[in-house]
Amino acid sequence: MFTTLFDASIAGVISIYWGQNGAEGTLADTCNSGNYAIVNIAFLSTFGNGNTPKLNLAGHCDATNNGCSFLSNQIKACQNQGVKVMLSIGGNDGNHDLSSAVEARTFAEYLWNNFLGGQSNTRPLGNAILDGIDFAIVSGSTQHWDELAMAISEHGKQKKIYLSAAPQCPIPDKWLSSAIETGLFDYIWVQFYNNPPCRSGYVSPDVLNSQVLPFIKGSAKYGGVMLWSKFYDNGYSTAIKANV
Repeated sequence: MFTTLFDASIAGVISIYWGQNGAEGTLADTCNSGNYAIVNIAFLSTFGNGNTPKLNLAGHCDATNNGCSFLSNQIKACQNQGVKVMLSIGGNDGNHDLSSAVEARTFAEYLWNNFLGGQSNTRPLGNAILDGIDFAIVSGSTQHWDELAMAISEHGKQKKIYLSAAPQCPIPDKWLSSAIETGLFDYIWVQFYNNPPCRSGYVSPDVLNSQVLPFIKGSAKYGGVMLWSKFYDNGYSTAIKANV
């Protein structure tokens, strides 16, 4: 469970990850539930260090040979309902590190042309233009993510592009603080029980509703709740929606 900090004009929403379990239903079903304002497609799990970027959507589709391009219509349908759809990079698997600032800028170019507002003949999700990039960097180097974010932002300066970060142990507080202070991130996701040390655990809907949300909603920067993942939701979002 993640709490969010972002523009108060859209405070009090639920975000979800989708893409890592073929039994979680379709992307369209996720958006049609009416429970989520933001859906992160997870994950682009391989990139950097000279690796060819690779999208891994588990049991949903094979991104090689255009196998996931059918999702374009579902992405557009979600967006037409007002749901923001973002690409999540990183995750627990794959190989993702950035070896240099130059590689960060090159990868930003790839993201822009293949998932955002640029042009490419090899767009893994078809011609739908995603709303932004979510950083889910849970292992590896802490280097050059700021340069990547800045490069993406530079590409998107003529269009509102959202960036979010689900900070994990490898991501230093200093990096996140800098991002917040400079206004680099439109969305900043912060683990409620992760200050420090890094911890994990289940927070029941009752506890979230009665203890966590009343406390965290006192922050002027409160924005909502992020859940992992659609497959594991099983009514959690429904149980908390009225209080988020």
